[in-house]
Amino acid sequence: MIYQYDASKDKCPLPLVKMRVLLKKLQAQDTCIIRLADLGSKSDIPKYLTAKGYQYTQQQLDNSIVEFHIKTGKLL
Repeated sequence: MIYQYDASKDKCPLPLVKMRVLLKKLQAQDTCIIRLADLGSKSDIPKYLTAKGYQYTQQQLDNSIVEFHIKTGKLL
């Protein structure tokens, strides 16, 4: 399953809080896609994902929006 959350209009810390809720729902082979525009969230979310060992990629969609693709599970 693919979970999507467009947080491009949300301000920190709401995107981080909602992302953590989504990550708890993920099962094997699931992906979570999040779009962010808030500067604080763009900084905080990669730090959180790295600290927790999640696999993710990010890409710049336009001047203000970054999209994160987060895979199920953590790095061992």
